[in-house]
Order: sequence, then C-alpha cells, then structure tokens
Amino acid sequence: MNRRENLKLLFTGSVGAGLLLTGCEPEQEAVQGQVFSGGTPGGRTEEEKARDAKLLSETFFTEEEKKKLNTLVDIIMPAGPDSPSATELKVPDFIEFMMKDQSGMQTPMRGGLMWLDFEAGELFGKTFNELSQDEVIQIVDLVAWPDKATPEYSGGVRWFNMLRNLTCSGYFSTEAGWKYMGYMGNQANVWDGVPQNVLDKHGLSNPEKYLSIYLKPEDRAKVAVWDDEGNLIG
Repeated sequence: MNRRENLKLLFTGSVGAGLLLTGCEPEQEAVQGQVFSGGTPGGRTEEEKARDAKLLSETFFTEEEKKKLNTLVDIIMPAGPDSPSATELKVPDFIEFMMKDQSGMQTPMRGGLMWLDFEAGELFGKTFNELSQDEVIQIVDLVAWPDKATPEYSGGVRWFNMLRNLTCSGYFSTEAGWKYMGYMGNQANVWDGVPQNVLDKHGLSNPEKYLSIYLKPEDRAKVAVWDDEGNLIG
C-alpha cells in the first residue's frame, strides 16, 4: 500500500473529528462565499468580516517558500488516476490562510522551510528549490516517517507532521477530496416500514394502510400529519 492510500484510509476514519472543515479555494472566494448580512446563522459578524479582510490583505509566504510548499504538498498528496494533486486543489492557498489565521504556526512552519535549505546545502551543495525530484525525496524521507527518523531529526519530524496535517486537512475539505474518500455525507432515506425479519420475530406485520404514505425521498420536505388519535394520515 502506497503513501497516498495510507492517507486515504487514515482520513476516511477521522473526517468527522480531525479535519479542519475549511474549504481551500482561493481565500478571497472562500470568505466571500461565507458572508451574509443581517446576522444570518452561519454568516459572519462585522468583527469577523473585518478580521477576514485584514488577513486577506496580508501575505505570509515568500515566493521561494511557496515554491517549496508546492513541491512538498504534491509529494504528500500527488495526482492519482482518480484524484487531483494538492496544488490542483489549491491546498497551498489554504495553508497560507491558516498561517495567518493561526499565527502560532508561523514560526515552526518558516523554521521548517528554512531547514530544507540547510539540509539541501549539507547533502547536495544546493538550495532546496534547486534539487532534483530524487534529491527532494531523499530529504523528505528523513522526516516523513517518524518511526524511522533518527533522533537528530526529531524537530524536522514534528514540522513535517504539521505540514502533512495541514495538507490533508485542506485536501480532504474539498469536494474532490470527499469524492476520493467516497464520503457521501447525509443522504435521504427511504422508509418502507419495520424490516420484515424484525416483524416476523415478534409476530407482527406492517399495516397495509400505511404502505402508500411511508417516507420517500421525493417527499422528504413534507411535514407529517397526524389525526387526533395519533394516526399518521399524510
């Protein structure tokens, strides 16, 4: 099983608890899509809108850092036969926003990106952005596998864990990410009465008079109506 499949299995089991359910479209579009006026539930307060505007006016990553980030997120979540790469889903934009929204991550993130150049210089005499794909993978493999990493790379492991979590949070909070996992969300049910095996066990049967009014998907927006004696009539 490859690295991508491992991540898919991991996040299929933790989508409800572990993901940051914030879309990773370009920040401006994502925030504009959330703005409602008049205090609509789920909308943005004036204070929140002002904060969003401030964050969107700022830039965290330099161009060199963005290039490193693009390389790394596509190693973590590369394109597959049935799914796009992390950069195709604009995951770096999501991480850029998270750096500004959660400023406590800025120093470790920037420190990790600086470490890449140090390690590239030590091993290959080049900056990280000058490395070949094989050379990049050699550096990533130093910190991508916590159980295999040597003690001197413990700080790099913590940094890469943060980057991997951010990458997967951004990736799997998109529609394409949900589809890749096979996540269906809430789906309308069809209710055709108590299952026959349960009824047989108790010597009961579904009243035929209700067969025509059991809940169907096309009727899910209708409100049930009961008579004064508690009988369902429609």
